[in-house]
Amino acid sequence: MVRTGWLWLMCAVLATVDGGGAALAVDAQAAKDARAAAAPSSERMPEPTHYADWPAIESRLPADPALEARVRKMVASMSLAQKIGQMTQAEIKSITPAQVAKYHIGSVLNGGGSWPGGNKHAGIGDWLALSDRYYEASMATDAAVKVPVIWGIDAVHGDNNVFGATMFPHNIGLGAAHDPALIEAIGAATARAVRATGVEWVFAPTLAVAQNARWGRTYESFSTDGPLVRAYARAYVEGLQGRFGDHNVMATAKHFIGDGATHNGTDQGDARVSLKDMINVHGSGYFGAIEAGVQSVMASYNSWDDVAAGIDYGKMSGARALLTGALKDKMGFQGFVVSDWNAIGQLPGCTNASCPQAINAGIDMVMVPDDWQAFIANTTRQVENGDIPMARIDDAVSRIVRAKLRMGLFGKRPSQRVGAGDAGSLQSRELARRAVRESLVLLKNNHGALPLKPGSKILVVGKSADSLSNQTGGWSLTWQGTGNGNADFPHGETILAGLRKADGAANVTYSETAQGVDLKSFDAIVAVIGETPYAETMGDIMPSATLRHSDRHPEDLAVLQTVAKGRKPVVTVFVAGRPLYVNDLLNLSDAFVAAWLPGTEGEGVADVVFARHSGAGSYNFSGTLAMPWPGVPCPDASGSGIKAARWLFAPGYGLRYPSKHAIGTLPTDPAVDACAEASVLSVFHTLAVPPFSLYLADADPEHPAHDIGSDLNAVIEWPASHPVLRLRTVQVNTQQDAKSVTWLGAGRFFARSPQPRNLAPLVSTHAALQFDVVIATPAKGPVKVYMGCGQHCTRSVDLTHTFATYANGDRHTVSIPLDCFIKGGADLSHVDVPFGVLASPPFSAAFADVKIVAGAPAGRADLTCASLGAP
Repeated sequence: MVRTGWLWLMCAVLATVDGGGAALAVDAQAAKDARAAAAPSSERMPEPTHYADWPAIESRLPADPALEARVRKMVASMSLAQKIGQMTQAEIKSITPAQVAKYHIGSVLNGGGSWPGGNKHAGIGDWLALSDRYYEASMATDAAVKVPVIWGIDAVHGDNNVFGATMFPHNIGLGAAHDPALIEAIGAATARAVRATGVEWVFAPTLAVAQNARWGRTYESFSTDGPLVRAYARAYVEGLQGRFGDHNVMATAKHFIGDGATHNGTDQGDARVSLKDMINVHGSGYFGAIEAGVQSVMASYNSWDDVAAGIDYGKMSGARALLTGALKDKMGFQGFVVSDWNAIGQLPGCTNASCPQAINAGIDMVMVPDDWQAFIANTTRQVENGDIPMARIDDAVSRIVRAKLRMGLFGKRPSQRVGAGDAGSLQSRELARRAVRESLVLLKNNHGALPLKPGSKILVVGKSADSLSNQTGGWSLTWQGTGNGNADFPHGETILAGLRKADGAANVTYSETAQGVDLKSFDAIVAVIGETPYAETMGDIMPSATLRHSDRHPEDLAVLQTVAKGRKPVVTVFVAGRPLYVNDLLNLSDAFVAAWLPGTEGEGVADVVFARHSGAGSYNFSGTLAMPWPGVPCPDASGSGIKAARWLFAPGYGLRYPSKHAIGTLPTDPAVDACAEASVLSVFHTLAVPPFSLYLADADPEHPAHDIGSDLNAVIEWPASHPVLRLRTVQVNTQQDAKSVTWLGAGRFFARSPQPRNLAPLVSTHAALQFDVVIATPAKGPVKVYMGCGQHCTRSVDLTHTFATYANGDRHTVSIPLDCFIKGGADLSHVDVPFGVLASPPFSAAFADVKIVAGAPAGRADLTCASLGAP
């Protein structure tokens, strides 16, 4: 059903494009004004704010003297061990129910790709049973005060970690819907699903106001428009928390603050914005969340440099002026602040298990997934030594206990609550399908290519047509969304399946590449293309790379070039987590639909592209851009993000039926193949960075190798019959960022690209192969790091002596000058293996952040070519 409140969209149809492809003349402010005037008063967006300082925000939650008295009494009766336990959050993979009881643990969480028993297909009963065990353990203490544990989960687009649950469109698509009522309904549906599994706390909504599409978390942002994010924050929190009943969960406003403002869109990077922009743009979502009574806020990984005032606040987890001064004191936030995954370890002088600075800054609960026992011991000692004042501990625990009391967690174990174990609560398919329809944005519709006519003979092409993995993106069963197939979404429906339902299966033919297909026999072609799954860090686009989608996914350009030869109408459905430079794809398409990451209900796409009939008429496009769409391949090359960009489509743009609007041929800028000179060639960063893949092999370079794939949770023993190597994913710097390799026989662990790279120009810049390593089992035999430069061309350096000096468990950064490989005879103009390790048992080590770095090596100064055994 199309909402009549958004008829202002017709204004966008008047936009025009000149023959040279200049930016569309859409006046974004005029579009916003028209939208505000046409929308029902209940759905109107807040106006932009112009605060000079952090404002006092009035929460909908009334003062409750009785609640406050109960909190004071409980905290006064707790021991120091209980208090610090309440401030500790551990991962379910690293803590048992018995340990929850022994250490008075306040919270557990499951990270992305973590499930009960490590089973990705764990059923609702498995989740509920484990939740009961944790709860019962927390209440089994003999202490005077019994405080229940609370379980937190990243339910960011539905209950997305749970097998069989409905997954809604990611936030970027919901932002295009401009519908706060829809957001509240999705929040309520997500809460019911999460509570059915026995979990009471979700790490959502993300309130980043993303300013740079290079950021790999752009799809977690609703908009570049602060007022829209504020309205959505309020609606989402109200949907999740409701009135704190059995069907509600505690919400989390994240990540405080400025995660969407980092320089070059680098995840966990530095936000370089003024105080004015930090408050009025990036603070907007927190105003809405606090208004709705949000009970938790997650501190961000990023740092903030107020360039206008010359103030560097450092990392958010240690920024007292923001966590305490701005959020708690000035804005009046009454809930508690939780840190992100091992974020305290990024503060100067801290480790993952020790950081009094973070607690003193205002962190109330510390997410310390694995090192929680050491954290408890260290924090206890720091309180006893006076490094952390007892008043700060009492304040933190009071905030945690207050939130648990508000949530009604005392008195009932999870399985005793209304709706517990209800598998039907996991399903909200009609709501998700509606969300897909409302999120779609029609960018181009030349010659009336859309809507498609039922009964037409349709050829569907493209890698994403029959891929629920591509539809759902990151944070879908697994952290990065990788390692999934259609069978992992048993109730989901692909876009292809939806098209077949709408047009009749006999009228729809699917060929991923269209190779060898007679195009003349079809009335129209639907190409479903786009990005493949990614999440934080791995999704970042390097500053040197263009935003041209075809640079990273040439297969999409190839399939459009193939079907364009048939001279049939081509409708492109673009499945992606951000607006990208797609002029080449637009030129090959008669119609172009931004479908974002629609989740599990692909039939919502078919509803609109076929204009299927509903009770109130035919479905129409109603979504409009909540973020600008780039019209050049390097819109943010200056590093200043949105303000420096040249946009093809401005926020507020989106076409509807019928439209006489046509877009001419756009420039494709073929000469622009980079946005800046690359100073880093990343090879492995949590996952292998395309075009590289990681392999296991025996010591004979003539034997075939095994591609390990992208499943972060897999433990691989290769070959299965007589293992030579064992590989698993571990942490060296951040969540699941390293590969731990154990040599059971002589073998190789390496990265390889099908296309050799020319590294010779980097030699003059004093470039080095650089990686982080943690030795678990010292080697007794040689350990060699090598580069491959084609068949029968391998040159290595011997790190046996270097590794022998490293203490077990300590992280070290190794830098090997490229010059060392040249002296060994390598041809660096044809490098296909930039990193390889050859060793024999016993040896075990974890490797992370493998890259080629221009400039002076940042590792050990004594790693000269002579010390590494190079000639």
